[in-house]
Amino acid sequence: MMKALYLLYQIFIALPIMIVVTIIVALLTMIGSIFDDRFWGYWPGMIWGRLFYYLFFIPLRVDGLENIRKGQSYVIAPNHQSYWDAFLIYGFIGIKFKWMMKKELRKIPFVGWACKMSGCIFIDRSSRGSGIESIRKAESKLKNGMSVVIFPEGTRSQDGNMGKFKRGAFLISEELHLPILPVTINGNYDVMSRHAWHVTWHPVHMTVHEPVWPRSDKNTDEAQLKAIMSETSDEVFNTIKNTLDKAD
Repeated sequence: MMKALYLLYQIFIALPIMIVVTIIVALLTMIGSIFDDRFWGYWPGMIWGRLFYYLFFIPLRVDGLENIRKGQSYVIAPNHQSYWDAFLIYGFIGIKFKWMMKKELRKIPFVGWACKMSGCIFIDRSSRGSGIESIRKAESKLKNGMSVVIFPEGTRSQDGNMGKFKRGAFLISEELHLPILPVTINGNYDVMSRHAWHVTWHPVHMTVHEPVWPRSDKNTDEAQLKAIMSETSDEVFNTIKNTLDKAD
């Protein structure tokens, strides 16, 4: 009975409200970002992300925010369980950031347009030179405490387990000498997996871990850089996975 009532609430109350709020937030972001994309590219999205959790009554626990140092830019690297990860990071990470996302998302009405206007970094996965271009774009934006969010898996989990990490987040970390901020997201797969068409009530837990600093210098050759990136990737992967395992 409660599941049926929750589904009806989603369809007839929560979802219509969030569609309207999404359009309003997107328009505010697009217009405001013309003047100041640091403020308008973050604060409306933060409110938007929180409203999703509040309106759908999703219990949330956040740990580790004390590991974030104000004024420091990070490469934020969360595992990717669901579309809801975006609402969670936007609403509760507590620091300004830009998304790094595949270029196809730029075409999403309102949300994609707002991301483009607010200065998010789009990558072309079909282009071999996209990685270098992404680093150049990131370097111009990641200043004065502005961070970037990259899902190292590149896509949402198929079954709730973490997939292999791609190199993008670790390349930016090494090239720009910025710490990676590992983030564990647990529960969003149960809230709405990539195979689901509606939300399921389920508690969510986000853990922000201690930053992982790059260990190379500018004289590192390509082979050394790849080895260091691999070690860093393994460290971040294991940090997130161990937290997920403990929660099971």
